[in-house]
Amino acid sequence: MFKAVFLQIGATILASLIAGLITGMSGALSAALGGAACFLPNLLFALRLHLVTKRPDASYPVAFFVGEFFKIASTVGLLATVRLVYPDVHWLALFIGLVVALKANLFAFLVKT
Repeated sequence: MFKAVFLQIGATILASLIAGLITGMSGALSAALGGAACFLPNLLFALRLHLVTKRPDASYPVAFFVGEFFKIASTVGLLATVRLVYPDVHWLALFIGLVVALKANLFAFLVKT
């Protein structure tokens, strides 16, 4: 699970660098915020699942589905916060940063640990 999160962080950094070259600092920050809205909730979700596995009396399906709900709600909340806090957001760069971070999970099985 952490491997996928680290791939998302790397993909966000790469998307931010490319967006910065194309659209400037506003695009780089927007792409970074879009990716962060994806990988921060995933990082917290992975930490939560890791902690649940250490408890012998844990209900794993409940922990997973409750965590997944909060992960999705946190992503939506972070995107709304970006809109409120950063008025110069470059929407295309934010969307690309978000999509790149979301799709980075597809490559997690290719990375050997």
